[in-house]
Amino acid sequence: MLTIFSFITQYVSAEPQTLKVWHAYRDAEAEVLEDILDAYDQKHPELILEVLPVAYDAYASKLESAIPRNNGPDVFIYAHEKIGSWSEIGLIEPITIDIDPSRFYDVSLDAVTYNGQIYGVPLAVKSLVLYCNDELIESPPQSTDDIFTISETLPPDVFTLAYPATDAYFQMPWLFGFGGGFFDTSGNSTFENPANARSLDFMKSMDTAGILPKEPDAALATHLFNNQQAAMTISGPWFLSSIEDGVSFSVHPLPTVSETGEPAKPLLTVEAGFVSGFSQQKTESMALLNHLTSLNNATKRALGSRQVVPNKEAWNNPALQNDAILSAFKAQMTKSVPTPNIPNMTAVWEPMARAVRRVHRGAMTGKQALEQASLEFQIYTKPAPTPANPTPYIAVAIAGLLAGLFWFVRQFQRVQDEVWNSRTAYLYVAPAAIAMTLLTAIPFVVGALVSLFAHYQGEFTFVGLANFLDILLARDWPMTSSLSFYFTLVVTVGWTLGNLLLHVGIGLALALLLREPWLKFKGIYRVLLIVPWAIPNYITALIWKGMFNQQFGAINGLLTACGLEAVSWFAKFSTSFAANLITNTWLGFPFMMVVSLGALQSIPRDLEDAASVDGASGWQRFWHITLPLLKPALLPAVILGSVWTFNMFNVIYLVSAGEPDSSTDILISDAYRWAFSRGNRYGYASAYAVLIFGILLGYSNLGNRIAGRKTI
Repeated sequence: MLTIFSFITQYVSAEPQTLKVWHAYRDAEAEVLEDILDAYDQKHPELILEVLPVAYDAYASKLESAIPRNNGPDVFIYAHEKIGSWSEIGLIEPITIDIDPSRFYDVSLDAVTYNGQIYGVPLAVKSLVLYCNDELIESPPQSTDDIFTISETLPPDVFTLAYPATDAYFQMPWLFGFGGGFFDTSGNSTFENPANARSLDFMKSMDTAGILPKEPDAALATHLFNNQQAAMTISGPWFLSSIEDGVSFSVHPLPTVSETGEPAKPLLTVEAGFVSGFSQQKTESMALLNHLTSLNNATKRALGSRQVVPNKEAWNNPALQNDAILSAFKAQMTKSVPTPNIPNMTAVWEPMARAVRRVHRGAMTGKQALEQASLEFQIYTKPAPTPANPTPYIAVAIAGLLAGLFWFVRQFQRVQDEVWNSRTAYLYVAPAAIAMTLLTAIPFVVGALVSLFAHYQGEFTFVGLANFLDILLARDWPMTSSLSFYFTLVVTVGWTLGNLLLHVGIGLALALLLREPWLKFKGIYRVLLIVPWAIPNYITALIWKGMFNQQFGAINGLLTACGLEAVSWFAKFSTSFAANLITNTWLGFPFMMVVSLGALQSIPRDLEDAASVDGASGWQRFWHITLPLLKPALLPAVILGSVWTFNMFNVIYLVSAGEPDSSTDILISDAYRWAFSRGNRYGYASAYAVLIFGILLGYSNLGNRIAGRKTI
């Protein structure tokens, strides 16, 4: 009897355990992975695998917010770059299963190792390689000198090499090929390494020789390669899906740097399987990772989704050996450098990108650009301010809440009868009020509170008003620096005023024209003029970005057709600011036109006719009759339009990208960069946001008072 009871107890208690698995794969990669996981799930009835694909753009933030709250996965797949910061906050667990080092290529294990401890199991690797158009060149270059030799044999309308040369990530192969780097063995920055400078000067030499197109980016490189206008390009495995049918191409490892005799070494990204540091099933999670990287499953992933797997034995498979593209990526894997996984690596990209662009446009030499980049990196990675005592702040907050509550009660007592009598109306607006509170008010309060903290290497420290003092007292940058708050504020105000003048001027002029009775086809004109406003602004911004391209843009095409020189629009502040202004004017004038046109319909033409009979000129009729009657409608529109323009992030980010040297950034785009590309200084960025809110609140109140006086 006892034996039966023990058996039943054991059976009932052995309920299947749920194991959550997250990944960001799509298409074939996702299908193969989920097939492998389904097979594992069926063989292990004691487990239930919950597999969740997550959008890549929000993947890291979801992991960082969900895992510490026990809402995240037990196992997840992600690139190795965040191992340093994640390990220090306990987000990931050191790998405890016995990994045979001979099973993987050394470079892949180096990538997932931090402070001597392995934190992930390598699943796949990705790096840049050389794509060659086989119809334009007979054989790939073996050295950088060969690139210059090939350029002499190509037609004048064909570029030798088209790739995003101004992107810091694409500069890395030359940088490491010249023997450069960013950190020494102790983790100290080495931006000013002479080898780094030589790599930048080499990139500029290719530009000077006409090997590269002007202002190259990924879209332009893809277009040129597909249209037989570029003999070669540098890209990763993602480029394969962009190559059009009919283009004859081959893939090869990057050439050797002639000056050093070392191969060009791109950064290697290792997609690894990680175990959450908060998982309750660590043993089962480790076993699942071991299964994913087995020889059989590694081969399945390589053949089924064409992943470049770091398992050595998998490459003994004849199908993989005969795949020329995968073999090229595999050969490049052994000639690459794992992206440093230390926490400060996130602060490298923006200073390095600035350095590359400065050299590319000829503003600085490689040495000068890197000296400036080193200074910027030091500021981005400086330690958090001294922690502050939160007690005074809490006391002030409590006093403010009590005062606000007292004021609310007094106000409510005065109108409680009116509120009760209108209770039905309040019930109707209650859902909207609740939604606004949840979606706007609470996030704003939380964001404002974040401004009192400093975020450094995954930890938040209460620092009080230190972030505001750093910004307002210009402790990091001189006031005249393009990275200072005051410089950006001046640019933002100038940006807003310039746009308002053009929006109102053009919109009002078109509205006056469209109301004239002699104008034919008014309906068609109205529809066409509203189109810029109807199209999403990020699409319009990307279109104008292409039109401003120095070499292939339509605007420079018109200039050269008129006998003028092409303009490098983003090389100087004046032209870059003008490019942003033109783009946003195109986006903004239809709104003012529609408002003005509607207001003009309510103005009797008899008033203008009477003034005309009295001898008033057209300008006098407009200034003394039409404009005063338009002001009640225009002033609120101007206030609204100025707030929109003040925070017009998309145009700045997509058109000029702040170039040159962030001088055309506005406050909102600068706040974004502090949060996501300058060392993740979230508290500093939140302080920017609070200051922006304060400026706009004061401006809106002033504008509403002016509008109120004008409408009395």
